[in-house]
Amino acid sequence: GSAILLIEDGVYAAMQGTAPAKKLEQMMKTIPVYVLQPDVEARGMAGRLIDGVTAIDYGGFVDLVAAHPNNQSWL
Repeated sequence: GSAILLIEDGVYAAMQGTAPAKKLEQMMKTIPVYVLQPDVEARGMAGRLIDGVTAIDYGGFVDLVAAHPNNQSWL
């Protein structure tokens, strides 16, 4: 029942060819990973995300929060 949403500079972790991306690819076997599309676009990363990561808008962000009542943020 868990999911990971990468926001702000956290979206860099889902960029192809990075060490964090390799770890995310392993986690995605059991946990869905999302990125906030406006943050991806603001950092010029469109088309550079690893396969399997789902980009969502702010409405999708709200949907994830509603679907997962226990939320944890790390800064």
